[in-house]
Amino acid sequence: MNKQKDLIWLVIIILVIGAAAWLVANPSFPIQRGLDLQGGLQVLLEADVPADQTIPQEQMDTARQIVSQRVNALGVTEPLVQVEGDRRILVELPGVNNPDQAISLIQETALLEFIDTGAQSLPVGTCVRTSLNNGPSRCELPTGAPLDTPIENPAPSFETVMTGAELRQAQSERSQTNQYYVSFSLKPEETEFFADYTRKNQGRFLTIVLDKQVISSPRISAVISSGSGTITGNFTLEEAQKLALQLRFGSLPIPLRIESTRLVGATLGEQSVKSSVEAGIAGVIMVLLFMIGYYRLPGVLAAIALLIYALLNFAVFEALPVTLTLPAITGFLLSLGMAVDANVLVFERMKEELARGRNVHEAVHAGFQRAWTSIRDSNIATMVICTILFTFGRSFGASAVQGFAITLAIGVAISMFTAVLITRTLVNLVIGGSSDWMGSHRWLLGA
Repeated sequence: MNKQKDLIWLVIIILVIGAAAWLVANPSFPIQRGLDLQGGLQVLLEADVPADQTIPQEQMDTARQIVSQRVNALGVTEPLVQVEGDRRILVELPGVNNPDQAISLIQETALLEFIDTGAQSLPVGTCVRTSLNNGPSRCELPTGAPLDTPIENPAPSFETVMTGAELRQAQSERSQTNQYYVSFSLKPEETEFFADYTRKNQGRFLTIVLDKQVISSPRISAVISSGSGTITGNFTLEEAQKLALQLRFGSLPIPLRIESTRLVGATLGEQSVKSSVEAGIAGVIMVLLFMIGYYRLPGVLAAIALLIYALLNFAVFEALPVTLTLPAITGFLLSLGMAVDANVLVFERMKEELARGRNVHEAVHAGFQRAWTSIRDSNIATMVICTILFTFGRSFGASAVQGFAITLAIGVAISMFTAVLITRTLVNLVIGGSSDWMGSHRWLLGA
């Protein structure tokens, strides 16, 4: 019965290995490299407000979204923009070769405009020019190109009716028929002007643009004389919330200043990759040789399990994905050591049981049973430390600490799977399945 159970687990393990190998080999899931491995720019932004002023989380999230939209215009692959603590935003731009342009783009003030497009409804994302600023817009240019790049086919120009400065409030709401919409209100001094405009332009489109790019193109269906109106359009909840945020905070909701910048050269990144790979390979080979030399046959099985462990780690790194940095690689190598430690605990318990005179089958069973408590407790303690490190890194903008904590936590979780399940299944099938023969060849067990 136990052998049949082990065979079932073996089939499951083979399927998991196959899926992991496919994921690692699939070019659609590349390993993401951080700044220290491929070079780039790191910018830490901080809210430029008094230290005793509380900043609503909603404003920080909105600022992050706006900064993220801006850096996407640079064409950077997998940029990182995240809120750190309660008043900082971390921006990492791998592969950026024009840091001045990137910093300028992050800091610039966005402009929200309402333009008259007449009978024309413009799709979301359309590039336009406006009467308020008829110069070229970034969305007209090739990704990452400077603003002075010649434009062969300029975007169409439209009359600006008003800007986001005239709005007092905007929020997403849900109607009695469960349709999401955005309600807005104007500042009192703009009410009369807007009432007159909507009276003269019923049936025409009042298109909303942010940084000269269309975000919505609603039709004026009625006169808005009270200064309050609604924007409908078969929105989902997320779409309505996003539009409301853009209307409220077309520009950054809070002033941001650059706390620090760090530019990492590509040459340093290449050397870091080379050194890390060489150190990792050398360390793994030494560990495998030690395991095989000291524990012999169990060491061979543990070496197989460790290779599977490494494969599963890289598969998870690609699937999530995890951005690999030098600290992240360090976390992975440390977790590899903990995976080895789990096997050492098991094999030492097995040797103790054999020394007490138990047969091989009993020693294998007791070895895993006795080692499990120690493996579990040490891994739980490590997971707690990883949680503390991740929280610390997130609070203080230390992305290197976060990367270390993430890869270490992933490695510890996978090591429990490989040490307890994979190694145990292999040992049961190879050693426990031939306990009589192993009993007369105990030297193969390192005993």
